[in-house]
Amino acid sequence: MVKHHHLVSVLIPAYNERARLPSTLQALWSTGKVDEIIVVDDGSQDQTGVIAEAWGAKVIRFEHNQGKGRALSVGLAFTRGESVLLVDADLQESAAQTIRLLEPIRQGEADLAIAVFPRQEAGKGFGLARKTAQLGIKYLTGTVVHAPLSGQRAAKKEVFQNLLPFSGGFGIEVGMYIDALRKGYRIMEIPLLVSHCPPGRDWAGFLHRGKQFSQICLALSTRLLQSKTRFTPQEEGK
Repeated sequence: MVKHHHLVSVLIPAYNERARLPSTLQALWSTGKVDEIIVVDDGSQDQTGVIAEAWGAKVIRFEHNQGKGRALSVGLAFTRGESVLLVDADLQESAAQTIRLLEPIRQGEADLAIAVFPRQEAGKGFGLARKTAQLGIKYLTGTVVHAPLSGQRAAKKEVFQNLLPFSGGFGIEVGMYIDALRKGYRIMEIPLLVSHCPPGRDWAGFLHRGKQFSQICLALSTRLLQSKTRFTPQEEGK
């Protein structure tokens, strides 16, 4: 009997990542456990898309930047794998570690596996966005999580499809966490030795964090309104 090959797709949203993307792609291919890599070039103004193609990735190009959530929503439709691995473009050599997220999915031990960054990595920013996300998830689901903003995630394609539409921009991770918990999916957080390049403590970095924070708050407030609409008993006519 021929053993069925479990196809694995990697989906990478990328915006102006020509410098770091090659080593990320090389690391993923080097594992020998990836069948296809799809890069969504989210309106980059550099050679991100050209470089991704040179490294064997399929490229979906947006003419204008539409944000991480939109990039992943569109990219998911192009994946062929039974399992899909979401990876940030700037992980470089450490991207190979993300392959470990697939194991609990294959074994049926979890529906959604999420990478937890080492403590020193998680603490590179100011922490406000992460703490807000953690508090929001706990308030809305009663669950304490450790990696609410980690973009390194694995699940069966059908699970990701059942979590659509993803929240816009940087709200995708926290929104996905809440939606997955509300749908009863089993989430496993896995510590991995992964590292990325957070925005600096300059003006561009402050702008990036401000945008991230506002989009996280939007994802949380949207789900708060959903919960109130869904669970508040009707008082009319009483």
